[in-house]
Amino acid sequence: MSQIVFPIVIALAVLILLSGIFMVRQQTAAIVERFGRFTGVRNSGLQFKIPIIDRIAGRINLKIQQLDVVVETKTKDDVFVRLKISVQFQVVKERVYDAFYKLENPNDQITSYVFDVVRAEVPKMKLDDVFERKDDIAIAVKRELNEAMSSYGFDIIKTLVTDIDPDLQVKEAMNRINAAEREKVAAEFEAEADRIKIVAKARAEAESKRLQGQGIADQRREIARGLEESVDVLNNVGINSQEASALIVVTQHYDTLQSMGEQTNSNLILMPNSPQAGSNMLNDMIASFVASNKIGEQMKIDNAKKGIVNKKDEDRD
Repeated sequence: MSQIVFPIVIALAVLILLSGIFMVRQQTAAIVERFGRFTGVRNSGLQFKIPIIDRIAGRINLKIQQLDVVVETKTKDDVFVRLKISVQFQVVKERVYDAFYKLENPNDQITSYVFDVVRAEVPKMKLDDVFERKDDIAIAVKRELNEAMSSYGFDIIKTLVTDIDPDLQVKEAMNRINAAEREKVAAEFEAEADRIKIVAKARAEAESKRLQGQGIADQRREIARGLEESVDVLNNVGINSQEASALIVVTQHYDTLQSMGEQTNSNLILMPNSPQAGSNMLNDMIASFVASNKIGEQMKIDNAKKGIVNKKDEDRD
């Protein structure tokens, strides 16, 4: 009988001894209690507790954890918006006791503080300011959480505003405003481009007219110079100025007829081409010039007389 009982006792003793050995994973802490009372914290590695008397009450994760909180609130311009706040936190290794025993559910506690801070900060801002100052919101959340959670053994590493989601109708309105603004800018640029084209075209036309006028003036100057030289040559051979001018007019008349005849789609006007035609045309032109000069001189005399009479009337008044 003793031979049977002894091995059983030995086996039970070994099992009880082995039940006191346990392992703690890296970045984890184990809470050990003895008869319901806290006795100590076991860190990573192979650990030992008194069998039957001691027990592992729980394990604490020492890694950096992230909690995403979605908060719906109203802005200063009465727009409802949903914000996603990502909170990164970690249990302080030296304060595992506080994190395990002082706080039942840290995630709910953090969520409550996030709601409180966001709903206190966002209603002070307009919707556009919420997008521009999201870092200020994150800083306010982190500051409030650090003050509240440090007494429970938690360290707030970082808070981020990862998403800002206004109401669907508000987003559509914002998109329409943005599109209208871009169309306005595009229209302004197109109008400016058209204005530049018009100005450049006007400048080009003005420059073309100037050059064309200069060319015509040069052409006429050269023609006059050529006519003068032609008259001088004809005078040297015994032809007087009037006959020479008539000869030049007739010559230009025939040159013009020849030039027009070379064009297939030109209209030809036949001028009088009798032997006296050139002389008659020249005489008519001279008579017209002389009459114009006389009329101009008479108008100057009349205007001068009117000026004297008006001055006398003013002196009498």
